[in-house]
Amino acid sequence: MARAWHAAKNSWRGLVFAFNEESAFRQELTLALVLSPIAIWAPVTGLDRALMFATLLLVLVVELLNSSVEAAIDRISFEQHDLSKRAKDFGSAAVFLALLLALVIWATILTPVVTTLLI
Repeated sequence: MARAWHAAKNSWRGLVFAFNEESAFRQELTLALVLSPIAIWAPVTGLDRALMFATLLLVLVVELLNSSVEAAIDRISFEQHDLSKRAKDFGSAAVFLALLLALVIWATILTPVVTTLLI
């Protein structure tokens, strides 16, 4: 139990640090908080709702991993290096793909709902 408690404290500190220091994380967290009520109140199935929330969490997870890669690269050196740039670009691309996945899933789920409401 002690190990789980310490792991939870470390995780919380990581989330707090990401919120305080990473503007991209704050932006994506804000997006998740704005979209969450739509996922809650939309007339969709439970599975659809779960997918909508899962994609929001996935974006945050990938952003945290991207920030981790950037921190590790910066710890090594602030000098420009092709491999450092490549690692950071890979992380950025991963965030982009997570956002794209969220957009596609949300659009796929909500398009029929919006269409029905407009008709």
